[in-house]
Amino acid sequence: MQRVERVVLAIDIGGTKMACGLVTADGELLASERITTPRSDDADVLFGALEQACRRVIGTHAAQPLAIGVGCGGPMRYPEGIVNPVNIHAWREFPLRERLSTAFELPCTVDNDAKALAVAERWRGAGQGANNMLGMVVSTGVGGGIILDGQLLHGETGNAGHVGHIIVWPDGPPCGCGARGCVEGIASGSGLARRVGAALAEGRPTILGPDATAADVAVAARGGDLLAQELYCTAGDAVGRGIASAAAVLDLERVVIGGSIALLAWDLLGPPLEAEVRARARLDFTRNLKVVRAELGDQAGLFGAAQLALALL
Repeated sequence: MQRVERVVLAIDIGGTKMACGLVTADGELLASERITTPRSDDADVLFGALEQACRRVIGTHAAQPLAIGVGCGGPMRYPEGIVNPVNIHAWREFPLRERLSTAFELPCTVDNDAKALAVAERWRGAGQGANNMLGMVVSTGVGGGIILDGQLLHGETGNAGHVGHIIVWPDGPPCGCGARGCVEGIASGSGLARRVGAALAEGRPTILGPDATAADVAVAARGGDLLAQELYCTAGDAVGRGIASAAAVLDLERVVIGGSIALLAWDLLGPPLEAEVRARARLDFTRNLKVVRAELGDQAGLFGAAQLALALL
């Protein structure tokens, strides 16, 4: 008898990009598509772009999905799947799970994108074999997913793991959440861009312009621009402090770091990050903490979302 292939639709949503793919229960990515997150204040424009991308992916393969899993930037109401992403301003109290389930007539689950990364890296990446780990995304925002005793933590409202909003620089740069000195406000792509603007307003010398992105800052830092180098050094410091704090609270064995900033600028972010972890994680049970880069690259979100969907079957 021929084995029936179980396939799910996996969706990864962030402030910069949206991705979707068909993934099997064995972890094979059959088809995928990536689009830029539309710059629109209309919630339905964003959803329409996502829906059409998903339909194109589904149409490329004979196997039809049995469920939908979504990793989306937070915060959100879980398990209702009502999202309020800090870096997607058009979606406020947006019923993402209900809209997707209705559009495709499939069961759907929506969770935080960083939690999806943690699940993915433990399944197929750098977190394999770790039962107590933090999966961390450093991208447009900074998020995290926590696995303790082999179980993904959800918390009271499903938002456990928001390590990007640990305060590591009192009265530091503003964050999109409204606080100051968050890891996200210092080290994320959006945070780095805001910090460039603040530095220019202060008259700091730099080759960077007012529209500089995190990628631009990385290029300038490698070229010797002192402001750009300072921005990435302090970003690494911030992430390292956040990790040390999380390790002390959670008794972790491993931290896996992914996301676009970690991918494009680990040479700039990694050294100060690792030095800060060594300097700050001083308790006996934190000294053997391993901090590693994610292995699944920009596909981590899809594999994590697939795992979320497979749990529905």
